[in-house]
Amino acid sequence: MQIIASKNARNTLILLFAISYHAVAQVDDCGTETSLEQQQRRVIRANLAGIGVVTAWGIAKWDYFSNSPKATSEGWFQNDTDSGGADKLGHLYTSYVTAHGLSYLYETWCINKDDAALYGALSSLMILGYMEAGDSFSPYGFSKEDFIANSVGSLLGYYLYLKPDWANKIDLRWEYGFHPNHSDFTTDYENSKYLLALKLNGFEYFRSSFLKHIEIHAGYYSRGFSDHMETRERNLYVGIGLNLTDLLRRHDYRKTSTLLRYIQIPGTYVEFEKDMNK
Repeated sequence: MQIIASKNARNTLILLFAISYHAVAQVDDCGTETSLEQQQRRVIRANLAGIGVVTAWGIAKWDYFSNSPKATSEGWFQNDTDSGGADKLGHLYTSYVTAHGLSYLYETWCINKDDAALYGALSSLMILGYMEAGDSFSPYGFSKEDFIANSVGSLLGYYLYLKPDWANKIDLRWEYGFHPNHSDFTTDYENSKYLLALKLNGFEYFRSSFLKHIEIHAGYYSRGFSDHMETRERNLYVGIGLNLTDLLRRHDYRKTSTLLRYIQIPGTYVEFEKDMNK
């Protein structure tokens, strides 16, 4: 259901903030080795912190443990679903970003990159999976589609974190438009798009030509579902855009460049779309 996906996205922001805050006092100078036992203990604490946040918020806001456990099928991208599938892409994107965020956090704890990527992906799947399990004891119910989307996002996060050659070619991004119409931007599917960006500068062949500044987009968005409109849209699109991540990186705006690997700026590409409802 749209409500379930909405709270999932919002809670991830709260969750990552809480875990990052929990980690600040524990970051070591990686010149000093930490034992495998210490590293694993920190990972466990991070997961318990995330599960604790989900539990407390779920009891306070989502009526966790107020119902007997149940499961539900929400569908995928059909026209009769609550969000036309945008919520499922929201789950995939959220688990992907969570996997990357936690993998980076674990690296700051002097865990080698291979292990950090694995722990990050498993932590993302565990924490968001726990959230789905909590839903089963609430009026919402456990959604197998949400769990599958979480799993795919975590797996993609693991792969691209470990494979810099592929990460230099592909980004998974979320775009939030210029006309918000919802009090919570993380749940505003009427103003969101999800896309894969193929960055041409990631290919050696294009690096010496103007095409290194270009990227190709393939994305999806739905409209008219949250407002219960009779006319609904389920749009697939391709686009040609500017590679802002590379441009900013080459001008030493590395933090902003990294952020734009996950966030798409509206108005920086030309779009060609097809409404599947027409």
